[in-house]
Formats: sequence, C-alpha cells, structure tokens
Amino acid sequence: MFVKHTVESAPAGARRFVEATVKHRGYLPAAVGLLASSPHLLEGFLKVSALFEASTLDPLAREVVILTMATRNGCHLCVAMHTARLTELDADPATISALRNQEPLEDERLEAVRAFTIAVLGTTGDVSEREREAFLSHGYTPQNALEVVLGIGAYTMSTLANRLTGAPIDAELAQYA
Repeated sequence: MFVKHTVESAPAGARRFVEATVKHRGYLPAAVGLLASSPHLLEGFLKVSALFEASTLDPLAREVVILTMATRNGCHLCVAMHTARLTELDADPATISALRNQEPLEDERLEAVRAFTIAVLGTTGDVSEREREAFLSHGYTPQNALEVVLGIGAYTMSTLANRLTGAPIDAELAQYA
C-alpha cells in the first residue's frame, strides 16, 4: 500500500527533505522513504521534531519523552532509533532498559519527565496540580511542561505513521532493536 520512496522517486514536495535526510544521516531511513508519500506529514514531522530538539529541555530529557512515546505507541523503529540516540548520549544502560520496559527510572529528574509525559497523555493534558508540582519540583519550568507537549505532538506523528506504514528497522539500527 505504501511506497518506500528513494530520492529519485520521492514526490517533488518531499524531495528536498529526503535529500537533506540522506545528507545528514548518510543513508535514507526506510521510515523517511515511506513518509515521503505525504510531503506534508514528512515536512511537518521534521519541522516539529527540529523545534523539539531546539527546546530548552536537555537532550536526555527529550529522549525520555521520545522513548516514552515510542514504547507507549508500540513503535519498534522509534524504540531502536532512540535507544541508539541514548547510547550516543552515554545514557546509563539501566535508564535505557527501564525506558524500553516502561518502568520507573532511578534518576529522579528523568523519572519526573517520564511520569509527567505519561500524565499528560493519560489525562489528555488535564494533569493534576500534584503532577505539575512533581514535575516542576525537579527543576523543570512551565516552559518545559509545554515542551513536553511539543515532543508528544512530534512523536505522535512519527510513531503512528511508522506503524501505519509498517516502517522496518534499518540495518543501521538493528543492534538497537
């Protein structure tokens, strides 16, 4: 049903994003080739995820949001991709394992992000005062709370699209599957 595009076969509206991804990664991830069928979704995801990457949440906190989304939504590709990213960031292997298994984190500050992400998802944003205060008490800000929502939005797009298209795990990520 879904075509895994190449740089040459990508619709005109997606081609520059496909080319930029190849330049950045050195290869074309299957998921990007599949998302290229919708230039608007591909562009939207890349732009929103770039905004999330530029947010004031630190890299580990961002990856906690992403891997929480990936495991919750059952996106095996995202789990592998963001396990690789956490490994690049020298994250504690116990943290990576706990995130992959949807378990609480030993690091209280990162656990606050994980718990807050789950609370935002579980309440569709109507988190309790107690949950907000628990998040803020670990040095996070109201801006960070909204940035968690930004990450949820970005990775809702990718996890659902990857599952819909059946995006496979690329050979470059197989060791993190």
